[in-house]
Amino acid sequence: MVHVLAMVPSYPPLSGVGSWVMTHQMLRYLVGHGHEADVVLTSTSGAPYALDGVRVWPHTGKADPFRFLNDADVIVSHADAAKRATILGDIHGVPVARLVHNALAPTASMMAKYPAALTVFNSQYVARQFAGQVGRWIIVRPPVHAADYATTPGRCVTLVNLSADKGAEVFYALAERFPHRQFLGVRGGYGVQILPRGPDDVPNVEVLPHVRPDRMRDEVYARTRVLLMPSAHESWGRVGVEAMCSGIPVIAHPTPGLRESLGDAGIFADRGDLDAWEEALRRLLDGRRWRAASRRAKARAAELDPSADLEVWREEIELLARRRVRGCSGIAG
Repeated sequence: MVHVLAMVPSYPPLSGVGSWVMTHQMLRYLVGHGHEADVVLTSTSGAPYALDGVRVWPHTGKADPFRFLNDADVIVSHADAAKRATILGDIHGVPVARLVHNALAPTASMMAKYPAALTVFNSQYVARQFAGQVGRWIIVRPPVHAADYATTPGRCVTLVNLSADKGAEVFYALAERFPHRQFLGVRGGYGVQILPRGPDDVPNVEVLPHVRPDRMRDEVYARTRVLLMPSAHESWGRVGVEAMCSGIPVIAHPTPGLRESLGDAGIFADRGDLDAWEEALRRLLDGRRWRAASRRAKARAAELDPSADLEVWREEIELLARRRVRGCSGIAG
């Protein structure tokens, strides 16, 4: 049995941010195969809880990880917690597996200064950017289990996360061009949210508060006919895959990550070309074309079954645990 200590800023269901959902799905898989996982949150406070067998310990202070270090066989880190996790791993002889979900310059700098024993990229796109800069690495695409998300699609045109980066301006502009179609906006877990100025600003837009990951199927996808992803940056695009599990077509800006995740099922338009978005949406509102796009979406979701990726992840964590150095008193470099 491997004892994993994970260090992340936040975690489901406190936050539905894709990075933390990905982390949980990966830890849940390990627990389901006989291992143990304790998650120390570096930013979010609250009462301890358990989720799918994963024990979660919200932030109380900088000493939080130390209660688990003696027993930990592997440290798993993601995002802002990666630097400290690597330093603690070096000092205490615990190998670190780092999850990497973007191709931004600060990530490259952090990986160079604080190398991990295993780097886990979330897409081929991110791996191509960084694989030559790290040692051992694997790709685990954000795990999406169809049974968690599949439902009967609804009637709305939906955007998840109403920030400028995610394309809120495109969303509202399309709502104005389709005044008789209901649009659904979901507040994101990060970024400044762009909201209607009042109930009469864009009357065919309904805005939901931030939705917990376990409620996305019933509160969002069951109401969605077309998902919009006019994102400026996406290294993968988890919500697109979640939507496709229900056969919901996705119109997206052609970021490398979205092209990779959506594949041939994606309908792509440049976020700066609103006329192209209008035309793509108008075509999808035709029943015959929607049904054809829906079949492609379901087929793509099936291709992205996470079983193989998660099994590679389990094997790598078990191998990594064998490198644990007990009684280490070294100093991080």
